Amino acid sequence: MTPFRAVLFDFFGTLTTAVRRGPRHAVIAQLLGSDLATLTTVLDRTYYTRASGMFGSAEADLRFVCDRMGTRPSDDALRAALTIRADVLRAETRLRADAVSTLRTVRDQGLRTALVSDCTYEVAAYLPHLPIATLLDTLVLSNEVGECKPAAPMYLTACERLDVTPEECLYVGDGGSRELTGAAEVGMTAVRLAAPDLHQHLTFDADTGWVGPNAVSLSDAVGMLDPAFQRHLPRAGVAPTARGCDRPRATTTVRDRPPVRQDAGRD
Repeated sequence: MTPFRAVLFDFFGTLTTAVRRGPRHAVIAQLLGSDLATLTTVLDRTYYTRASGMFGSAEADLRFVCDRMGTRPSDDALRAALTIRADVLRAETRLRADAVSTLRTVRDQGLRTALVSDCTYEVAAYLPHLPIATLLDTLVLSNEVGECKPAAPMYLTACERLDVTPEECLYVGDGGSRELTGAAEVGMTAVRLAAPDLHQHLTFDADTGWVGPNAVSLSDAVGMLDPAFQRHLPRAGVAPTARGCDRPRATTTVRDRPPVRQDAGRD
């Protein structure tokens, strides 16, 4: 059995609590000449396009959203919306209570750490300033890699930067973007975070068929690093649930499809 040398974490819904869109998104919609329902629909449908870094900046992303909504806001209105949007996304990002302590536990065991996240430019701008930043050896962001999970480069980039093999990695995520399947396919051991709050979290392209190990908290997930537990932990594949944790309720999957709940989302 290859010992773990690194732990890779998803961001939204994993190191953060479930994300919900707050009322200030209506102000953004108004500035862009639209309404909240239309803005939400377009944000959902274009998430992966924007998160792949195709347009090169947050302003270009927002202009693309306006184009899809059929609006032509003034430059001043667009800049105002962009400022509010950046503030809103930062304010709506809340780290889990055990996020910092979990990362410290991993580092104290001599393991490397990475964040592997699908994210837009606004999110990438504030990630390095969060309390978890100094506890992460590298940030692998989709808008920089040019692809989103479950594409192999998202995981292999982390391995290259950490100087580890996929087989030496434990991947922890809530299952959005089929990230667990993607991690397992490159050779990593993946565990699904099944925290109670995630039934309120919008998940894009969820790993609905995942039956591998689950954990109810970040602390529970990294407990799988214990050598005694590792002997019973399946590597790089699908297996029965671990530690008796229940699987989370099914969530709605979105990839350029009609909108889902308007009160939640990653951006």
